[in-house]
Amino acid sequence: MTSPNPGPQYGQSPQSGWGPMPPIPPAPPTAPKPRGSRRVWIIYGAIALVSLFVGVGIGAGGDSGAADGSADEVNSKPGPTVTVTETAAAEAAEPGPTVTETVTAKPKETKEAGPATSFAGEGEYLVGEDIKAGTYKSAGPEDEFGCYWERTKDASGEFGSIIANNNLDGPGRVTLNNGEYFKTNRCQEWKRVG
Repeated sequence: MTSPNPGPQYGQSPQSGWGPMPPIPPAPPTAPKPRGSRRVWIIYGAIALVSLFVGVGIGAGGDSGAADGSADEVNSKPGPTVTVTETAAAEAAEPGPTVTETVTAKPKETKEAGPATSFAGEGEYLVGEDIKAGTYKSAGPEDEFGCYWERTKDASGEFGSIIANNNLDGPGRVTLNNGEYFKTNRCQEWKRVG
């Protein structure tokens, strides 16, 4: 039985059969292929994609759509602008002496708060303490029920303590003395006229 020709064997020349074989040239050098370079690009791509989703999530979370004047919209408005101006110093041949001047500010004299010269048309007031003595005028009643006022010796509310009283349907005047009590109901503002 004959076996098929397996091709040249070691030491056998393809042209003549057996004999020395010509030298085999070395393989040309190739750049080594970096291991896992495809894997590195996949990792970088995945990191970039995750970063993109996180950034979009943060951006979407910060916009609450507050068009109704809610706190988010109010807080997003810019604050005041501060401008700083610098002045260039003039060049001097010789520096001059430094002068320091101390100034003491004197407070403005204020008048002590005293009794009022105008007051509301509803309440009870002590003349000389709550309101200043003098003649007062009112434009009259606040509503259709009329304006009532009374001067009294004390704040007891007793009928005998009334010095004078009146119901006004229009403008009216009353003169008040220190130490008296003045009671007013449903009247417009009283203003001192004298």
